[in-house]
Amino acid sequence: MKLSDFKMLTFDTYGTLIDWESGIYNGLGPLLDKLPINLSRDEVLELFAEYERQQQADHPQQLYSSVLADVSRAMAKKWQLKVSDDEAFDFGRSVKHWPEFADSAASLEYLRQHYLMATVTNCDRISYMGSNARLEIEWDGIYTAQDIGCYKPNLRNFDYMFERARRDLGVLPHEILHVAQSLTHDMVPATQMGMTKVWINRRHNVEGLGATAPPHGEYTIEYEFNSMADFVAAHQQEMA
Repeated sequence: MKLSDFKMLTFDTYGTLIDWESGIYNGLGPLLDKLPINLSRDEVLELFAEYERQQQADHPQQLYSSVLADVSRAMAKKWQLKVSDDEAFDFGRSVKHWPEFADSAASLEYLRQHYLMATVTNCDRISYMGSNARLEIEWDGIYTAQDIGCYKPNLRNFDYMFERARRDLGVLPHEILHVAQSLTHDMVPATQMGMTKVWINRRHNVEGLGATAPPHGEYTIEYEFNSMADFVAAHQQEMA
C-alpha cells in the first residue's frame, strides 16, 4: 500500500489544517480575563473539549457557531462567571479568525495536483467559508455537520461522505485516504468504516489531547506524520 494508490483525500479541517486550539484559546480570551486564577492553556482546552463533545451529542443538529456559544456559557457557569449573549455569540462567530497552520495552504496546493480533495468537517457552512479562504483551496467536496445533521464521530458523517464521493466524483470508499488529527472524531470512526488513514499528529511534542476529548473505541493508524509538510515530503519521496 502506497500513498499514491489512492484517488481521493478527505480531510478533517480543524486541528489538521486550521490551528483550532490557538483559535479556541484566543477566542475565549475575554472570558479568561475574568478568571481570578490563571489556568494553563491545556486546562482550558480540555474543559472546552468536554463541553463541546456533550453539546454536540445532545444537540446534533445545532449549528457549530451556536455550539461554540453554548460551550462558552457552560464554561463560564463552571467558573462561576457571567458571560453576556454578545460575548457568547462573539466566540461562536470566531471560527473565521482561527489561524491556519503555516504548512497547510502550500501542502494542499501540492496535493491538489495528485488527488481529488474533500473535507468532512464538524462545522457549519458560513463559519467554514472563513477557514476556506485561509486555506486557499477549491475543494471537490465540502461536507459539513450542518449538511449531514450530526457531528463526528457519528458514522453518518462518513456514510454521507462516501455517498457524495461516489455520486458526485465517481470515487469508491477503498479509493479514499482520510487525513486527520483527531483520534476521537476521525481515527476511531474511520477505522470502523474500514478506511485507510493518515494521522497528522500536530501535538507530537506536547502531552495530552488538548481540545479533543479522549477517544472511545479502537482505532488503527496506517500512516503518521507530525505535520502536513511531512506528509507532502513522504508523498514526494514516493513519487520520486
